[in-house]
This record gives sequence, structure tokens and C-alpha cells, in this order.
Amino acid sequence: MRVAVPGTCGELVQGTLDGIPCLVSCPIAAYSIAEVHYGLGTRWCLQPNLVKAKTALHYGLEYLELADSSGRILLNSDLPHGRGYGSSTADIGATLFALGHASERALQPAEVAHLALRVEPTDGSLFPGWVLWDHRGGQICEDLGAPPMLSVIVLDPGGKVDTIAYNQQAHEPILRTLVSQHREAFTLLQEGIKHGDAATIGAAATLSAVAHQAILPNPLLETALRLIRDTRAAGVCRAHSGTILGLLIDPHDTDISDACALARQLCPETVNIYGLSVIGGGPRQLTSKTE
Repeated sequence: MRVAVPGTCGELVQGTLDGIPCLVSCPIAAYSIAEVHYGLGTRWCLQPNLVKAKTALHYGLEYLELADSSGRILLNSDLPHGRGYGSSTADIGATLFALGHASERALQPAEVAHLALRVEPTDGSLFPGWVLWDHRGGQICEDLGAPPMLSVIVLDPGGKVDTIAYNQQAHEPILRTLVSQHREAFTLLQEGIKHGDAATIGAAATLSAVAHQAILPNPLLETALRLIRDTRAAGVCRAHSGTILGLLIDPHDTDISDACALARQLCPETVNIYGLSVIGGGPRQLTSKTE
């Protein structure tokens, strides 16, 4: 049994609504894949370096009343940690969804999300489509629908943000000054998704990305804003607790190969640049080794 959960290119929008921190993740076609082997006669185990996924596995076994069962999960992922790819959420989600399927108790995204919240703040990429999600408390989960056809050019400067330390910081005073920008960004995004309008989605993401400079400055953002103009990108999304940025591309308006080439000209050589499809979130059950 193999289950894949997508990573993210940061968030389309992140901020507060009525005082509640929430976000809309930007899932991408890059995955964490969990392969589960159930009933091997040994204690449940994961690779030893996957501390968060191992903690989630413990909660999953407890939730499914499988503490006395046995098995092994092998987790494979190309998603770097600490840059905004939603790697921890993808690792945790793939682990829990695979465990559920293997035990013939398929877990629903809401169940997996609330188990994941016991480990750390969690991305909305566990849910199908795009969702407005309270990533800290799970109080809000609003289905926004399926994404339109979009690509993203990922601008990855490397580096790392300690998300545990970041999430422990008191950002409330700054967040209060950004209430109107966040409300506008969320409203724009909802309208853009409703009408399948890439330009409006891009405008919402750009507004959120710029507003967040007051909390976590990203020195690459100014270059990304120039690239919006030069490539006719719909907008720029960002990791709000990471280092990566993404140019949102409507493939009807912009050739992604040309846009990647221009981005390589304008960005420092240390920035890794590549294109991916923007997709909906949620688990994918894989049926063959080639998927």
C-alpha cells in the first residue's frame, strides 16, 4: 500500500480572519510517499530521522486502536524541510493515510488534519482541492473548490527557517496592523477561485506575500515582483514561514520555459528555479511502483 500527499509552494494567502490565524496552501505536484507493510510481527517503525512523522504515527496507532499491532512504514520524499514546501505536513499526512488504508480503516482528511495538529501547525494540503484552514487550531475548514489550471515557477534560495521557533514567536501586534490586508487577500482569493480567474488569484497571493514582509522579510521578493511584470505572471506566492517564493503562471498567457529562463537571468545563481503544476491537495492512493 502506497499513499502520496503533495507538498506546497508556500501559501496563496496567510493571515488572520476575525482574529483566527488561517491560510490557503498552494499544493504542487511534488509528494511525500508512504509505503506501509502491515503485520510483520515487529513494532511499528519509521526512519529514525523523521521525528514529526514518528510522533504522528504514535497518535495514529492510538486513534485507530492499533497499539498491539505491528508493521513498518517507509517514507520517501524529495521535499526539503524548513523552506516552505509543506514537507512535514506531507510526511505526516502520507504516514497517517497509509496507516489507515493498511488497517482497513480509511482515515478522512479532517481526521488526519486533527491528528497532525497534535504535532504542529499543519498545512491545508491534506484536504482535496483548496481549503481555507485554521492551521493552528482547526476551528475553520472551508472548501474553496478546485484550483484552475495554473503552474508555478519555484524560486528556491535554499536556507532554512526553524518553524518550531517561528511558530512560538508572538506576531499578534504586527498581525493586528495587517487585518485589512488579510481580509482583502482572502476575499480576492475566494473570488478568483469562484470565477477561475488566475489574475485575481495572483493578486490575492501577491497582496499576502507583500504584507508578510512586515513579519518575515524575504530578500528575493522584490526580484519576484519584477518578474511578475516581465513574465506576465499572475502573481507571486510565498512561504510565510519559509524561504521559497513562487511565480503563479497561467499557461494560457505565459510560456513557463521562457519565464524560467528569464527568472534565471534576474535571480542570483544560488537560487534554484524550476516549474511545477499547481494542484489540489489531498491523498493519492498509488497502485503501482511506477507512480
